[in-house]
Amino acid sequence: MEREIITRILDTARFSPSGANSQPWQVAVVTGETKEQIAGALVAAFRSGKAEDRDYDYYPQKWQDPFKKRRIACGALLYDTLGIERKDREARLQQWEANYRGFGAPAMLFFFLDPSLAIGSYMDSGMFIQSVMLAAMDEGLSSCPQAALSGYASIVKDILGYPDDTILLCGMALGYEENEALVNSYRTPREDVETFTTFFN
Repeated sequence: MEREIITRILDTARFSPSGANSQPWQVAVVTGETKEQIAGALVAAFRSGKAEDRDYDYYPQKWQDPFKKRRIACGALLYDTLGIERKDREARLQQWEANYRGFGAPAMLFFFLDPSLAIGSYMDSGMFIQSVMLAAMDEGLSSCPQAALSGYASIVKDILGYPDDTILLCGMALGYEENEALVNSYRTPREDVETFTTFFN
């Protein structure tokens, strides 16, 4: 993927808001041999049963409803779309491995934070990441933000040369959507506005 396209995307996203204009985000754009090296290392770690070493808890330790129900429904819908049966463990593992390969996209982005920063910078980075995704659409690209790419944080930081205490927030697959791919027909349901909104007069 052309560096100029990704640069344009990031040049747009850099105007995202941040508290006190701290602009806390750091981005690693990974393509080519480096992408293959990271993907291979992540898949190997996953296949070996290596314990994840995330830099923060992305998900709750104990899921509660309605979030638990939504999570289960999300996974079930994906496997139903792909025709993968619940008992087919190997097919499920192969599908999960696709996360670590960035779903075959030509580029993966990794988003980092300095360890001196606080929770507000996570919010700022979320807005920046959303801006990256929207700017990518303007370039005719598709994206997928991925918590899975931060699951083995030490592996990513070691390969890319980031300090151990740097916070790896997440990764993102970036490329051109393959419309004929079955997985790209997968769409998650969304709650109605009334479900999550309270109006006060």
